[in-house]
Amino acid sequence: MAEFPKTLSSKRVLKLLKSEKNVQSALALFDSATRHPGYTHSPDVFHHILRRLVDSRLVSHVSRIVQVIETQKCNCPEDVALTVIKAYAKNSMPEKALDSFQRMKQIFGCEPGIRSYNTLLNAFAESNRWEQAESFFKYFETVGVKPNLQTYNILIKIACRKEHFEKAKRLLDWIWKMGFHPNVQSYGTLINGHVKGGKLVVAMEVFDEMVNRKVTPDVMCYNLLIDGFFKKRDFVKANEVWERLLEDSSAYPNSVTYNVMINGLCKCGKFDECLRLWERMKKNEREKDLFTYSSMIHGLCEAGKVDGAERVYKEMVESGALVDVVTYNAMLSGYCKAGKFDECFELWKQMEKDGCINVVSFDILIRGLLENRKVDEAISTWRILPERGCNAEASTYAVLIHGLCKNGYLKKALEILKEAELGGSKLDSFGYSSIIDGFCKQGKLGEVAGLISQMVKCGCKLNPYICNPMIHGFIQASRLDDAVQFFKGMDSMGYSPTVASYNILISGLCKAERFREAYCFLKEMLEKGWKPDMITYSSLMKGLFQGKNVDMALSLWHHVLDKAFKPDVIMHNIIIHGLCSVGKVEDALQLYSKMRRRNCAPNLVTHNTIMEGLYKAGEYEKASEIWTRISTDGLQPDIISYNITLKGLCSCGNIQDAVGFLEDALERGILPTVITWNILVRAVL
Repeated sequence: MAEFPKTLSSKRVLKLLKSEKNVQSALALFDSATRHPGYTHSPDVFHHILRRLVDSRLVSHVSRIVQVIETQKCNCPEDVALTVIKAYAKNSMPEKALDSFQRMKQIFGCEPGIRSYNTLLNAFAESNRWEQAESFFKYFETVGVKPNLQTYNILIKIACRKEHFEKAKRLLDWIWKMGFHPNVQSYGTLINGHVKGGKLVVAMEVFDEMVNRKVTPDVMCYNLLIDGFFKKRDFVKANEVWERLLEDSSAYPNSVTYNVMINGLCKCGKFDECLRLWERMKKNEREKDLFTYSSMIHGLCEAGKVDGAERVYKEMVESGALVDVVTYNAMLSGYCKAGKFDECFELWKQMEKDGCINVVSFDILIRGLLENRKVDEAISTWRILPERGCNAEASTYAVLIHGLCKNGYLKKALEILKEAELGGSKLDSFGYSSIIDGFCKQGKLGEVAGLISQMVKCGCKLNPYICNPMIHGFIQASRLDDAVQFFKGMDSMGYSPTVASYNILISGLCKAERFREAYCFLKEMLEKGWKPDMITYSSLMKGLFQGKNVDMALSLWHHVLDKAFKPDVIMHNIIIHGLCSVGKVEDALQLYSKMRRRNCAPNLVTHNTIMEGLYKAGEYEKASEIWTRISTDGLQPDIISYNITLKGLCSCGNIQDAVGFLEDALERGILPTVITWNILVRAVL
C-alpha cells in the first residue's frame, strides 16, 4: 500500500483509488486515508468508492462508508446519495434504501430530487414490495414532486410484475395523453411482461404500436420476442421477427440475438437454418461465446448430427475458448448416441486432462455404453468413479441398474442395488423400478414384494413405473384377484392409481371376461375425476363385444360420443368388428361411412373388417366395393385382405375369380399363407 505524505489531499487519494484495480485493496486504502490526521474525504472520493461496492459481496461495506460521510459532515451532491440507494436496491435491501432516503439531508447534506424518488420507488419494485411502492408513489403528490417518464416506466414495470397488463397498457396510453413521449424502456417493459406471461400475440401488438408511434425498438425488444416465440416452439413467428430485425436500420443483432436464435433453432429441429446462421456469424465476424458454442453442439448432438457438432467443437477449441463441463458432456452424449466410442474415449481423456469430469459425465458414458450393449465397459467405468473424485448419485445408480436390466443382467443389477444399500447410498424410485419391472416380467412377484418393502423403508415413494408393472405382473400370472387387491391398496401405500393403472386393470379384467368389474372401475375413474382415455374405452368396449355384451358396449360408445371425445381409428375398428361379429353389418357399414365426416380416415384394418362382415352376410357386391375403396384410399391390400376376399368368393362358389385374386396377390409379391391354401383346398373339395 502507498505511503501517504503528511499533508494529504483528496485529489491524491482519488488518483490512488482509481489506480488500484483490486476492490479490497482500494477499500483498505480508503480506510487508511480516513484515519490520516487532518484529512477528510471529498464527495468525489466517497462517490468513487461507493460505486465499487454495489456488488452483493461488498455491499455490507456501504453502511460503514455512509457513517464516515455523516461523521465528517461532508456535503455531497445527490449523485452520491443515489449511488447508496441504488446499491441497496440492487441487493434487495429496501429498508436500508428507505432509511438513506429519509435521512438524505442529515447524512449527505442534500435534498432528494426526482431521481432519488424514482430510485427508491424502483427499490420497492425490485423487492416486490408492491403496496409500499404504490403508497410511496402517492407520497410524490403530497410533497409536490412531479413524476417524470422514468417514474411511469417503473410503475409499468410494477404492473407487469403483478401481471396487471391492462393497467400497464392504460398507464402507457396515459403517458401519451399527458404529453410525455414513452421511450423504448416503456414499451420494452410491457413487451417483456407479455412474453413472460406467454401472451406473444399481445406482445407483438405492443411492438407494432411502438413502431407505428415512431418509438425506435432496440435489439433487446427483438430478442425478447424471438426468445418468446421459440419457447412456444413457433419457428415461423420467431423467424418473422428475426427478418424484421435484419431489415431494421436502427437495430442490429448482437451476441444475445445469435445465441437465442441458435438455441431456438436447435430446439425446433431447424438445423439447416442453424448452420446457415452459424456461417453468417463467421462471415460478419461476430464473437461467439461459450453459450453459442454449447447451444450449437448440444442441439446438433440431440438431432444425431454428431459430425456437425464435432466440427463446431473443434472450431471452439481452435478459437481458444475454454470448453466447460456442460459442453464436454453434450459432445460426449453425441458420440455415445452415434456409437462412436473411439472418439468418445478420446474425448474422455481430454476431459480428464482438463479436469472437466463430473458425475453427469459418468452418467452419460455409462448410459451410452449400456445402450450399445457394452456391459463390461460400463461396469469398468462405474468402478473408477470414486478414483476420479466423484460420488455416485441416485441418478448414476438408476442409469446403471436400468441399463443392466435392459441388457438382461437382472442378477447383476440386483447386486448393484444391494451394494448401494449396504454402502448407505441413497437411491430414488427409478433405481428400483427397472428391477421390479424385470422381476414382474419374469413372474417373480415374491421378490418384487420384498423389493417394494425395502424401497419404502429407504424413504422412496411408489410411482407408476413400479405400481403399473406390478399390476401387469399379477395379470400375466393369472392372479387377477391379487392385481385388484394391490390396485385397491395403492392409496394406502402413498400412491394413487393413474389412468394407465386403470387401463392395465380394466384390460386384464376384460380378457378374463370379468366385464362387470371392469365397468365398475370405469365408473370409479369418473367418480374420482379421472378422465378415461381412448385406451380405457377401447379396452372395455373390445372386452364387452368379446363377451357378447353388445348393448353395454354400444352404450359405452354413445357415452364416448356424448362426451365430445374424438374416437380414433382403433376405437372405430373395435366397434365395427364388434357389430360385424354379432351380425349387425348394416350398422357397421353406417359407422364406416361416418368415419370420414368425423375426420377419421379408415385404415386397412377397417376395410378388412367391414369387408369380412359383408361377405359373411352375403353382401358380395358391397364387399367388392370395399375392395375397390382400399386402392382409392391409397392403401395396399395385405394377405389378410386377400384371404378375406378369397374366402368370400369361394363361399359363393366363385372359384375362378378367387384364383384370379390369388394370381394378383402373387404379382404384387404378396405370398400366400397356410390359411390361403386351406381356403382354396376346402373350396375345391
